[in-house]
Amino acid sequence: MKKNFSGFIFGFISLLLLGCDYFQQSDDRKVAVRVNDSYLYEEDIQALINENTSPEDSAIIVSNYITRWATQQLLIDRAELNLPQSQQNEFNELVNNYRNELYTNAYTDAVVSRDLDTSLNREDVEKYYELNKENFILNEDLVKLRYINLAKNSNNLEEIKRKFERFNEEDQQELLDMALQFKNYSLNDSVWVKTKSVYDKIGPLSVEDRSSLLKKSNFMELQDSLNVYLVYVNDVLSRNEQAPIEYASATIREILLNKRKQALIKELEKDITKDAIKNNEFEIFN
Repeated sequence: MKKNFSGFIFGFISLLLLGCDYFQQSDDRKVAVRVNDSYLYEEDIQALINENTSPEDSAIIVSNYITRWATQQLLIDRAELNLPQSQQNEFNELVNNYRNELYTNAYTDAVVSRDLDTSLNREDVEKYYELNKENFILNEDLVKLRYINLAKNSNNLEEIKRKFERFNEEDQQELLDMALQFKNYSLNDSVWVKTKSVYDKIGPLSVEDRSSLLKKSNFMELQDSLNVYLVYVNDVLSRNEQAPIEYASATIREILLNKRKQALIKELEKDITKDAIKNNEFEIFN
């Protein structure tokens, strides 16, 4: 089946290419399309389709791809004929620089990833935080809260509300045991979260509720047509206050690891240059 399918596709291509210098090749691969000195090969086209694609769809996919490819090659050729040489030289330099960056970045990333120590102890994070506190000022409000979303017609709603507000150890366990009846919930009120994520999670919460949301030790009950949302705000930090270390630690870890990475890259560059000079692969002529 695959053989017949491939035969159909390349028979279709042959019809499209009638009258072209079809058999000119630049290597051992079989040419499917030529535009001036650019070639599209059968293996490139075969990668576009699979056995699950119908012959009709395959023909459309191949035809569209060939047309786009040929149009692009023709535009490139026309550009090379008409653009000033100075502009072409500038573009070629940009392309070469980009290619060099891709290769060097891929190589240094591979070497550095192998040698990078990603372990950071608490002391490293705390030290950086203390030395750079001025860089960790909140640009949005944060809250610690717990919430439960459940159906309005829940039989034990009042019981859940009591446990949710009181929230002693026994209440916490019993609420977890009831969790299957909750549509959504989070009982971990020791983690700082952005108020934006709270608005996203709790549908009926609006900007008019901001003062209540930013009030410590505050219980809120919100409703929509089907659900009840129980919210308890444990703690609040406002915009422009100092970000707590537990909130800033993820950013600090990223900064410290990036510093280690940059140091390894400099060491790699230094060693590779030193080795090249030693092996007579690099010399500067006066």
